[in-house]
Amino acid sequence: MACFRIYIRRLRSPVTGPYGNRMTADVPTRSPGPTTPAARALAPDLARGFMLLFIALANSHYFLTGPSVLGGYPQNGSGLDAAVTWLISTFVDGRAFPMFGLLFGYGVAQIVRRHEASRPRVVRRLLWRRSAALVVVGLLDALLFYVGDILAAYGVLLFLGAWAVRWHDRWLVLTALAFFVLTSLPSDDSLVISLAGPDAAMLPPDAGTMVAERALAALFVASLGPLGFMCPFMVGLWAGRRRILEHPERHRMLLGVTASIGIGAAVLGAQPVSLILAGMVTPPNQPTLELLGSLHDTTGMLGGFGYAALLALIAAWLPGRRRPVTDAIAAAGQRSMTCYLMQSVIWAIAFTPFLLDLSGTLDVAGTALLATGTWIVTVVLADRMRHAGHRGPFEALVRRVTYGPVGVPKPVTVVDMGRCDVRP
Repeated sequence: MACFRIYIRRLRSPVTGPYGNRMTADVPTRSPGPTTPAARALAPDLARGFMLLFIALANSHYFLTGPSVLGGYPQNGSGLDAAVTWLISTFVDGRAFPMFGLLFGYGVAQIVRRHEASRPRVVRRLLWRRSAALVVVGLLDALLFYVGDILAAYGVLLFLGAWAVRWHDRWLVLTALAFFVLTSLPSDDSLVISLAGPDAAMLPPDAGTMVAERALAALFVASLGPLGFMCPFMVGLWAGRRRILEHPERHRMLLGVTASIGIGAAVLGAQPVSLILAGMVTPPNQPTLELLGSLHDTTGMLGGFGYAALLALIAAWLPGRRRPVTDAIAAAGQRSMTCYLMQSVIWAIAFTPFLLDLSGTLDVAGTALLATGTWIVTVVLADRMRHAGHRGPFEALVRRVTYGPVGVPKPVTVVDMGRCDVRP
């Protein structure tokens, strides 16, 4: 008799490796729910894990104070500070959050795909529950720890975007282009050209001022933030429908072109502002500075797409070559919300005036070191959770709110009957 295998399927997902390496065709046999760790693709998690480093670097320097501040960087620092300022403003500022937005939209597309057999109203309600959880957690984080929290903004974005998840591709692309043009218009609102240092909402002198100042600021960010994130969110929905990050080996040319053009444009477009922030070029007049700020932010959007594409290409190269570091970073990506909130706690402890009050003590280089160290700690903790078989606590919370008290789907069981030759 010939060899044979018996496959017992308990999931809608196919048999996969640790990051979704496809082994068989999909056979839906039960109601979809949260994605199991074994069914996750590597590229999105790896991108989220690296993104957390960029977000830490992008957020932390805005706490620093000094006699003169430009773009969130105290001026007239050391040569090392100037070098770090150039690096962060070139490769990180305005480049991390577009990647965050793209990955957020991509994740929403994955949720919708798992529920494609459900009625549109059912899917919208599921997304709205997820939206509500993000808004509540984000506003609490903004009030208690970090006023610049963007989770609430993503919650509002998802509330609106739930209507777009079944739009035709053409409308997704046109909407992304419209918001790309809208956010590219020159203005004095760009953070990279701001002359203002941290205010009382960022560095409150006491708990009462903290709550009073942050309440309005948090609502402001949650209300207007979706305008800046709509373009990458729509692009993420488009890419998620095609599973581009889940199967990067099938889209190498697209990803290669996106990485080359996006990152190249981001690096070149950042130079006018980056050189000014590093003290290598004298700042021009205000109208010119606004144009340069718009150039920095616009190319940063392309850079966010480029980073996501580059990390997807790296993920396509990694299967069979993965090492503990890669798995640890991917584990942080799987628990990105928990790791992001851990950063907020560190910023609150380190910079709040009635706690450690390091905003006037640390320089740009020291803050970058703190941000990098914070990221490493969250990666290590996430990896320990992975080894222990635990989701991040906030991921578990959002999943419970989104899907209700359902059991976690069990992985596919494969029974190999081995060789069964029967000889006469």
